Amino acid sequence: MFGVTGDLARKKLLPALYDLANRRLLPDSFCVVGFGRRDWSDADFAAEVESYVRAGARTPFNAETWQRLAAGLRFVPAQGFDDDDAFARLGQTLVELEDSRGTGGNHAFYLSIPPNSFETVCEKLSAHGLARRSQSAVDSWSRVIIEKPFGHDEASAHELNQVVESVFASNEVFRIDHYLGKETVQNLLALRFANRLFEPLWNNQHVDHVQITMAEEIGIEGRASYYDGVGAARDVIQNHLLQLLALTAMEEPINFDADHLRREKEKVLEAVQVPEDLDAASARGQYSSGEQNGQSIAGFLNEEGFDPESITETFAAFKLGVRTRRWAGVPFYLRSGKRLATRVTEIAVMFRRAPNLLFTSADEDQFGQNALIIRIQPNEGATLRLASKVPGTQMDIRDVDMDFSYGSTFTEQSPEAYERLILDVLLGDPPLFPRHREVELSWQILDPFLKHWESQTQQPMPYAPGSWGPESSNDLLRRDGRQWRLR
Repeated sequence: MFGVTGDLARKKLLPALYDLANRRLLPDSFCVVGFGRRDWSDADFAAEVESYVRAGARTPFNAETWQRLAAGLRFVPAQGFDDDDAFARLGQTLVELEDSRGTGGNHAFYLSIPPNSFETVCEKLSAHGLARRSQSAVDSWSRVIIEKPFGHDEASAHELNQVVESVFASNEVFRIDHYLGKETVQNLLALRFANRLFEPLWNNQHVDHVQITMAEEIGIEGRASYYDGVGAARDVIQNHLLQLLALTAMEEPINFDADHLRREKEKVLEAVQVPEDLDAASARGQYSSGEQNGQSIAGFLNEEGFDPESITETFAAFKLGVRTRRWAGVPFYLRSGKRLATRVTEIAVMFRRAPNLLFTSADEDQFGQNALIIRIQPNEGATLRLASKVPGTQMDIRDVDMDFSYGSTFTEQSPEAYERLILDVLLGDPPLFPRHREVELSWQILDPFLKHWESQTQQPMPYAPGSWGPESSNDLLRRDGRQWRLR
């Protein structure tokens, strides 16, 4: 695991590995080798991992499970990702583990590191003979897990993919989008294709528009060195939200094999239309100083480590079309931002209004637009919004919700997304991992907006912390006679 001392490893990856071990889903021979800029012994590393596990694991701490996992923990100190001596020590450690722990020579290299280091690490793994291309199904395997973002535009993603696939075979490359590991994202396919109710209505004859939102209450959380120059569009929309769009709009695959599922998603991404008027089809903003939930918040440009002239956006919204027979004329609105009113990720399928011939005295703002809201996080589940009569002597109509919640319906707690994805990597099961074609198609959609923004010198529109973003975001839908869903 490269980047084992970083936030992602501490808060998500290492606790997820413990949870897998606690569920008896890892073999007793399983090992974790940390590679990082710390002068740690194996015992020091084990103590650090134990503190991460106790703080972040989903399942209760079990001493027996911990001892079983800790026996396979090793640490390789390094001066940096170009440290040849460290890679030589890594090779020796892997050989020792094969002999002492019976790993069978199977290795998954997790790159939880800055994107500009992917190429260096892959080349070092190749140079030291640590990345092997399997020649048959019985060979030991080497796989690589790459965290997003994969490149910063289409050209860099293509170049990076060439480097990675010169070292690893394409079926040995696992590009992580942790949203695809969430139960509710996978449940989207079940809602659509296992229920007669939705599929006949899942088209432009009945759907008015689709809203896909990922809102965060937090700011950049000390990630200035990463976030400046990346922004909300590259950080979230290029991967997470365009994947959700593809799953929402795709046709039914023949089965859930990786090739069939990926092929249907790629068809959607190929059909996405970027509007000609990029100003009218997009909005961007930066959160300003203010108060949120009773706390004083420093504005984005006042965060430590930021250039006060930075034009990096903390909020981005787009309007896209999908040029297929099913979706022609249906706009897809995507938005993501930091320091917004609440933490929520959801897909809202907004249906066309029913002809109001009977309830003419009712307030149309109170009813009339059915919606299916799929909640990715938090409170995972789905809500179906319907019109119903209000009790009383008058024929008053109001929208009501039929709600399904994972937490109250199923007794088993949903596993963390990283548990599912890490296990799939170890099993060599790729359906939930986008291949390079999907990555490049996503950049093709986003690149025109990014280049347009970069050609402008003015800073993104400010918005108050705790709001729903800049006013330009509301204008984006208002031009079409629509509005964002508010919670």
